[in-house]
Amino acid sequence: MNPDEVSRAFVEHYYSTFDSNRAALANLYQEGSMLTFEGQKIQGSQNIVAKLTSLPFQQCKHAITTVDCQPSGPAGGMLVFVSGNLQLAGEQHALKFSQMFHLIPSPQGSFYVLNDIFRLNYA
Repeated sequence: MNPDEVSRAFVEHYYSTFDSNRAALANLYQEGSMLTFEGQKIQGSQNIVAKLTSLPFQQCKHAITTVDCQPSGPAGGMLVFVSGNLQLAGEQHALKFSQMFHLIPSPQGSFYVLNDIFRLNYA
């Protein structure tokens, strides 16, 4: 399994799901997962999805600029670093963002997000 292909498939799935139905991201996290969103740490799948669904906008569109991937640890994990633009509905200018995911293989043969760090990039 090529880590670059897996990371690109994950990124495509994550952001298309985020843009269309944030609540459906719950199955990508587990209770030990942690999200750091603009410096705020949130742990557990339910708490993470509660944060993402409570963001002060209903519609958005992510445009991915870069995806970088590295293997992580002996268990087959991956670090995935994403940069791109976030266009909010009704806003003229897109916001630049960076996000890092630490993906861990699941017993079912897929991956879950153990760590997720998100930051807007201000000029």
